[in-house]
Amino acid sequence: MENIIEQLLESTGKLTTRKKGVLAEKYVVSPFSILYTRDGSWQSRKKAWLSLGLRSELGRDKALTYPQIENRTDFVGEAIKAKGGTSVFDPVLTECLYRWFTGTNYQVIDPFAGGSVRGIIAGLMGRKYWGCDLSQKQISANKQQAESIIIKRNEPKFHVPVWITGDSLTEMYTAPQADFILTCPPYGQLEKYSDDPRDLSNMDYNTFIDVYGKIISISIEKLKDNRFCAIVVGNFRNKLGFYEDFVGDTVRIFQKEGAKLYNDAILVNQIGTGAIRASSHFDPGRKLVKMHQNVLVFCKGDWRQATQELKTGGVL
Repeated sequence: MENIIEQLLESTGKLTTRKKGVLAEKYVVSPFSILYTRDGSWQSRKKAWLSLGLRSELGRDKALTYPQIENRTDFVGEAIKAKGGTSVFDPVLTECLYRWFTGTNYQVIDPFAGGSVRGIIAGLMGRKYWGCDLSQKQISANKQQAESIIIKRNEPKFHVPVWITGDSLTEMYTAPQADFILTCPPYGQLEKYSDDPRDLSNMDYNTFIDVYGKIISISIEKLKDNRFCAIVVGNFRNKLGFYEDFVGDTVRIFQKEGAKLYNDAILVNQIGTGAIRASSHFDPGRKLVKMHQNVLVFCKGDWRQATQELKTGGVL
């Protein structure tokens, strides 16, 4: 599968900056606790993935990130990087997490599926994917991309992602038994996805955490023993200007459900418009421009056994 992926990305003509160093050649990027999306090889690889036709912003309304984005400079994401005000999950981070913590034919589940990236990259890497999202429009857009990127290539080693429309609070019970969880939940009310009362982005923080915790609990029940899971989260400010401890709450929820914190990486974002926004952000309120997110990896069961099964299960 590794050779197929490299050939696929090279065929785009976008891999203008090559991976540097022995570790990067082996693992795509060096498996350190600081992940630099600003690196030239990261950006080159990201462009190659996106040029295959990955467009997670399709299926969502424009400018989801903040009702008045010019007044909300406290959040910048690279894992869910704003594109025209709409978040897009980083394909290189997705590839790395699949390479590092899953094997060929592993079953991935995603309770907060959103756009197409995590599902399509799973399929291209020979992983099975099941994701759930409230938006039928979003799911339809994802399936159209899978048709053009995966199905039309007719490669027997690829898997077609499965997306389900519905509320994860109920639909997660129908998910298959999983070898890996990879997801990125809504960041509170930072993006309003719909007017549906079941939508987490419509809930106050306490209600949000309660429902979010229940969805995570069901997801971990579906995860097999001796397996890893990963979630990308970041603290965000409430309406009073203070940070909610979303990262800490996430760790507490996972550990309560029997998945212990195993890795905590910092994803360093591109500066982008951060330099332009810094003064208007810092001068009136001394708020630092947020330039990172947390990539949390948990293990359910024995990490030694989980690692051993990766070595024997066709891990890239």
